[in-house]
Amino acid sequence: MIRTRERAAAWAAWAKGSAAPWHTAALAEVNRCLQEGSFEEAEARARAVVAAREGRRGRDRRPAAHRKGRYFAVLAAVLHGRGAEVLDELEGLIADLEGLTGPRRTVLLHARLLRAVILTDQGRPAEAEKQAEYVLRAAKRITHLTDLWELELWALLCLAEALCAQGRHTEAEAIARGHLPYAEDHALTALHCLLLRSLSGQGRHEEALAESDRPVPDPVPAAAGELPLVVAEALHGLGRHEQAKQEALRALAICERAFHADHPRTAEVRSLLDRLDRTAAA
Repeated sequence: MIRTRERAAAWAAWAKGSAAPWHTAALAEVNRCLQEGSFEEAEARARAVVAAREGRRGRDRRPAAHRKGRYFAVLAAVLHGRGAEVLDELEGLIADLEGLTGPRRTVLLHARLLRAVILTDQGRPAEAEKQAEYVLRAAKRITHLTDLWELELWALLCLAEALCAQGRHTEAEAIARGHLPYAEDHALTALHCLLLRSLSGQGRHEEALAESDRPVPDPVPAAAGELPLVVAEALHGLGRHEQAKQEALRALAICERAFHADHPRTAEVRSLLDRLDRTAAA
């Protein structure tokens, strides 16, 4: 009887052009894996949904499951540290999503923010800045249709990272300070790290170190290692090189456990350790 009900639900979903029940469950599992930091498993599960839709007749009746699967697969790869590897795939996805309208357009905006992340990591922050600004403008046009606060926050963080990469740390600091009073949970932690980075970027290392003592929630898995990295940068700026090295080594250990070897944050930590070693040898 249960099997009959499941089959009927699947056919009803197919007739409406929505995701089948197993697609919804599979994508929920993908999201769970992302929240836990199991990026490789998340990507594999997302690609399984994509492959299933591409291997059956009538795939176009369920485009939402197909595009969400593609987006989650690329997202998992980017969070794992393989953004450069999937950039061409992301560009193809963005091109396919351009025609979406209304609330469905949010997946396009998320995809464009992934592009911004990769562009910043590739040393193209001015282009990343334009992507983030585009998303913020586009989100305002559909904010009355769906809840977009997480998207807008991510866009602001992407924008601030692009600004820091261009040496525009005061602008990044303004973003962090303007939104910290209202932030909670992972948003609070992300803005806190942004503030520390922007302060150190201005040479205000004492302030950054003082701010680092404020208690914040644990970061999401995708932000693993970021807080000890920015603390190490502040310590290095103050000439406290041995303490900076200990924090940097802690950040490196976290990153090596959490991410692919090519993750940009791992490379950033290694670069700091190289600078510290050169300072010690001088």
